[in-house]
Amino acid sequence: MTTGTKRKVLVLLGPTAVGKTRLSLELAEAFGAEIISGDSMQVYRGMDIGTAKISEGEMKGIPHHLIDIHDPGDAYSTAEFQEQGTRLIEEISRRGKLPFIVGGTGLYIESLCYGFRFSEAVADEAFRSEQDAYAEEHGAEALHARLAAVDPVSAERLHPNDRRRIIRALEIHYQTGVPLSEDLAGQTKESPYELCLIGLTMDRKKLYKRIEERIDQMLAEGLVAEVQGLLERGYGRSLVSMQGLGYKEIAAYLEGETTLEEAVVLLKRDTRRFAKRQLSWFRHMKEIQWIDTLESPDHSETFAIIEHRIAQTFAKSE
Repeated sequence: MTTGTKRKVLVLLGPTAVGKTRLSLELAEAFGAEIISGDSMQVYRGMDIGTAKISEGEMKGIPHHLIDIHDPGDAYSTAEFQEQGTRLIEEISRRGKLPFIVGGTGLYIESLCYGFRFSEAVADEAFRSEQDAYAEEHGAEALHARLAAVDPVSAERLHPNDRRRIIRALEIHYQTGVPLSEDLAGQTKESPYELCLIGLTMDRKKLYKRIEERIDQMLAEGLVAEVQGLLERGYGRSLVSMQGLGYKEIAAYLEGETTLEEAVVLLKRDTRRFAKRQLSWFRHMKEIQWIDTLESPDHSETFAIIEHRIAQTFAKSE
């Protein structure tokens, strides 16, 4: 799977609930691919329902990588994802298979596709403790506002509850004087790979309806029990994993801070906002070939269009 010295890499990205999983399996079968998950939450074991994680039975025998590789108590970073993804692309290519990145975590996917270098700002525990204390006293929104004041682009991308990444962005600005977003924007956009990036999209109202239906399905499948089990095993709400969509809202309900109805309303609202942020992130990736999954009522026609685009893109590089 090489072109000169460059490895071919297929990428399927898009917002939550747009339909990536089904298409990824069909494309993997058609192109002889192994899937690398580009999702920051599916790395965690025991967090299945709330992350819409594919089950082993649904994988159709297609190898999936970077799923269930950490306990919820472990931290997982963009740099670690990039390192593991880079290794997997090489290993999969050497097996004669096509590396296929599928997911919705924009920074993860972009860092791997373009070989981003990461800030040399070192961990400053005193600074981090100070920001943590500020968040505890004044709330997540206040800490998020601090970031918005010095790096509005990163603040727009990060949810106010994503404390670890907000503090890291503040730390980078504090040490270097350069906003994280500016550093990322200045990175080279020449990929070390022969990329084919396919983006899935659909009418915003229809996407939001699918998001709400998915959340209802998660609740029916036992999301509340999943979160309860995590809390009972000692995975506290301050963990990065437990700040994920679906987990923080249900945990607040389970600890008596809100009703289940209120938690679900909040979860649906926050997930809609998350999808909007995902689309905003992907829109600046100029090489993406966008496909409206609802443009054709026939799924097989949509698949055929995508299959043709991929074949054309890789043929041009040969």
